[in-house]
Formats: sequence, structure tokens, C-alpha cells
Amino acid sequence: MSFKRLDPEDIVISADGVSSPCWTGNVVTLTAFYTSSDQANGISGDYYLNVYQTTPPSGSEESNAAIQFSIAYGHVAGSGSADLNTQVDGYSPSKIVYGQYRTLINGTEEENLSFAGTTPDSIYAISVQRARYKEKLFPGSLTLRLETTTGAVSLTDNSNQISTETFSDIGRIYNLISGSSGVKTSSPLDSASLGYTPSYGSYGLFLPDAGLILLNGDALDQGLAGGGIALGTGTANSDQENPQKLLNALNDGEVFTLRSEETVSSNYVFVRARNNEFNYSTNPSNITGSGELRHSIMIDTPQAYATAVGLYNDNNDLLAVAKLSRPLLKDFTKEALIRIKLDY
Repeated sequence: MSFKRLDPEDIVISADGVSSPCWTGNVVTLTAFYTSSDQANGISGDYYLNVYQTTPPSGSEESNAAIQFSIAYGHVAGSGSADLNTQVDGYSPSKIVYGQYRTLINGTEEENLSFAGTTPDSIYAISVQRARYKEKLFPGSLTLRLETTTGAVSLTDNSNQISTETFSDIGRIYNLISGSSGVKTSSPLDSASLGYTPSYGSYGLFLPDAGLILLNGDALDQGLAGGGIALGTGTANSDQENPQKLLNALNDGEVFTLRSEETVSSNYVFVRARNNEFNYSTNPSNITGSGELRHSIMIDTPQAYATAVGLYNDNNDLLAVAKLSRPLLKDFTKEALIRIKLDY
């Protein structure tokens, strides 16, 4: 075995972004959405609905269904869901949900959620299941189509339309605009050609680092002339009625496209074998009992075959082994450069 100390210039650090489909089964686009009656009828069902890519199991049934995301409805004053206590007016699941996301994004209870300068009373939150992405969601990959009997709108984020990113307490934040896969749709309803509704700001917010999509309920509640789809928020008496309205709009739209993204850091190690290095075999079988070379050809014209490269620290502890795809012939007439990539 032969050793050679690596120089600082032999090691290069690189970071690459890798994207992949977000949904179960490496699916990029979901076209059908299902909920579990067990979850909906439970305590958590008053606050959010889990959404699956196929029919979820019931009782002892087996299913390959997995949670893809959850839907929640929030209202700043608690409208749209039943009060938790009839003696405390307005204190309902929708108020709790709104306050949760307000604090999560703004870091304070004093400032309401803002959508391109407007502060709507109602919001929808689509929270992507954490198991669906490794690090973050991929800006520019979103297409969310919502459809009702009065109209339809396709939404995407404006990451490709801006030059400066905005950050909240939980990472990057983009506005939702009309369009698909990061490309804005031209429309006479656009405010200053930004893809917003005329009077109600952006359609929502996209927070890729938190796996979160917030929809502007007031904008979606507008009719077609106002750039919305008349979703009809804020009037339900049941805790699940407003989330169900959004779920129906998703099922009618049949398009929810999203990709995830992760940063893979790599160490590139360049091992250089010059013409006068690593030409002799260190295999003990190549030496006789008296310490002489067993084959005289190895004296004047030695040859060695490299099959692996081991990386050691200063204490001679083996840290990693790189296997070559085939033995590499080395003699005094050849030099070799082996590039080793370590991902982490």
C-alpha cells in the first residue's frame, strides 16, 4: 500500500441543487384528492383536513394512500366556523388557525397577514406534508388550478418575475399570481401586469422553505370579473365547510403540480499519480522470503494495477474508499488523475 499526502488544491467543495417530484410515487402532478372521514370526524378535523393521493384506508382495510398535504381555513375574526364556546363569541377554529399562521410568518400577533399590500380577513393554508420533500419546495415549479362553477384560475409563484427576494421569519416568501410553472398568464385583470386581482392583492403567498402555500380567501371569493372564482369564504357554519370548498375546487381543477428541491454538497478529491509514483506493487506475495522481488521484470519495468483509493486522516484512520470501475494500469510511462466525489 502506498500513501500520498493531499495538497489543499486537491480538494474542491461544491454545492448543487437537485429537484425531484414532490408527491408519492415520484408523481409531479396530482389530479385527484381524497380525505379520511376518520380524521375529518376527529378532533383535528375541526382545524384541518389531510389530503391523500388515493382513497385512504378505513378500519382494517389496506391502502397505499399517504398524506400529501393538509388544508386549513383561517379568519381574522373567527368567522366561517362554529364557536368553541357559545359564551365566547368569535373564538373558533378559524380564528386559531389564522393566528397560528400570522405568528408563524410575521413573528407577531400585532400585524395581520399581508398579500401584496392588502390584508384580507380570510386565508386558506395548504401545508405540504414534511415527508414529501427533503429540504424545501422548488420555486417556479408550482401550478395550482382551482375551479368552480363560476370560473377557474391557475396559480403559480412569482419567483421568475422578481429580481429581489423577500424573507419572512420562516424563509423566502413569494406572491401567488395567475400562471403555471413559474410563468405568468397575461390577463386584462392583472394589476400593473403583476398577475394580481385588481383590488384584493395577490392570490396568496408561497413559502418554499416552510412547505407552505397561503391563499388569499378574499381574492378567491371575488367573481370572475374581479379575478376570483367566487369560492364563497367566511360564511360557513361548519368547521369543515370552507376547507371542503377549497378541496372541491382542487378536484374540479385537477392540477396540483409541485417539485421539491435540496442542496447536495459534494467534496471533490483529486488524486494525482505521477509517472514515478505508485508503480510498484505492495502485495506481500510479490516478495520472496529473503526480501527479494519474486519477478525480475518488476525491477526495471514495473507495473501495478490500481483498484481502489483509500482516504485517510492524519492518524491513519481509513475514512472512505473509492472503488475504480476497472483496474488502472500504472507504470513509469503513465500518469493518472482520479477524481473522487463525496456527497453529503
